[in-house]
Amino acid sequence: MKKPNISAGILMYSRKNGLKVFLVHPGGPFFLKKDEGYWGIPKGLPDDNEDMAATARREFEEETGIKAEGELTPLGSVVQKGGKTVHCFAMEAGNDDPFDIQCNTFRMEWPPNSGKFEDFPEVDKGEFFVIETALQKINSAQREFLLSLQKYLKGE
Repeated sequence: MKKPNISAGILMYSRKNGLKVFLVHPGGPFFLKKDEGYWGIPKGLPDDNEDMAATARREFEEETGIKAEGELTPLGSVVQKGGKTVHCFAMEAGNDDPFDIQCNTFRMEWPPNSGKFEDFPEVDKGEFFVIETALQKINSAQREFLLSLQKYLKGE
């Protein structure tokens, strides 16, 4: 059984061409034309008795198609506007090359009350951003993860 008010994810970063972080944009019809403030880390709900690091690795792979095999560094947790606690781990990538997202889908009635159901990707795109841009794109509650990453990389 999933724990609905807790999630865990990974903030992947690269220092190959200056510091960049990888964020994902939520899929589905409600987010189609929304950009700034809607991107975030690939994350999801833990299964029963699953630790946060294992959840973060599993969800990262489910939402990106990339196996999260690097070392994970805890960056703390935040509580989002809706009350969900998000735990974040940093993981360094070897490069910041673009790649196609391979993610799970979810099924929902669309348009609402139509009786028709469609499948939508959990994530419709992912991209590396320089920190300044990422601070504009990311969900406001998750900005703390970007600041924590910068402090960690400076050795603070």
